[in-house]
Amino acid sequence: MAGQADNRAPYAKIAAHYTELITSGQLQPGSLLPSIKNLAEEWQVSTATAEKALRKLRNEGLVRGIHGIGTEVLDQPAPMSSGAQRQDRGRRTGSSWGTGERSDSHQAAVVPAPADVAAALDVTTGSDVIRRRRVYRDRHGIVAHSTSWIPVRYGKLIPELMNSARLTGGTSLQLITQATGRPITHRIDTASARLLTPEDAELLELNSANPPAEPVVVMTAKFVDSESNVVEYGVDLGGPGRTWRTESEVAQ
Repeated sequence: MAGQADNRAPYAKIAAHYTELITSGQLQPGSLLPSIKNLAEEWQVSTATAEKALRKLRNEGLVRGIHGIGTEVLDQPAPMSSGAQRQDRGRRTGSSWGTGERSDSHQAAVVPAPADVAAALDVTTGSDVIRRRRVYRDRHGIVAHSTSWIPVRYGKLIPELMNSARLTGGTSLQLITQATGRPITHRIDTASARLLTPEDAELLELNSANPPAEPVVVMTAKFVDSESNVVEYGVDLGGPGRTWRTESEVAQ
């Protein structure tokens, strides 16, 4: 059977398999997915399960059903992830990348804390903090520009946090948890939208002198450990045209 063994429901495994093929570009827009009958035979599931998998893909905007023809792959940028979603993904898989994503332009520096960052981290404005930046991309372009702000004391425990390279051995939060022995116990998320500023446009590799007059999604996430220390404050700036989506099961 196709797909990897895991604890997800069979329909979710099928949907995840085709999500990967679509978002990575292996299935091009206009391609047709197997019929419900063929999916059921290939994955050794019922036709109801195969139909549920296709419905999940339709609900996520990855495909559409065409009467008398089948299920067609759509050409649509994937939604951005919040810092909290990337943290959840990193805990499960060891990587903050979404399906079909990669990251580049990794930069790290010790800089004075801006006022909003200082308030989030509970430090004095202008005091040293670690700023880690990277750009997430998929085949459509920039998904989001992501910045992690980290109290400088953690750089003394984990020098790698101050290196301009993609972290190895886990996410920043995982490395800090391992070094301190204190787990992350809660987080505070915000979501908003604003018109692009010249500074935003520069981060998103657009024309900063004349940024597009369109709103972008801004997500923040503050992570707190078991001793109430703020460990990290993340800011994700969505690329133009990107939306944010979350999904959860509804209790019956």
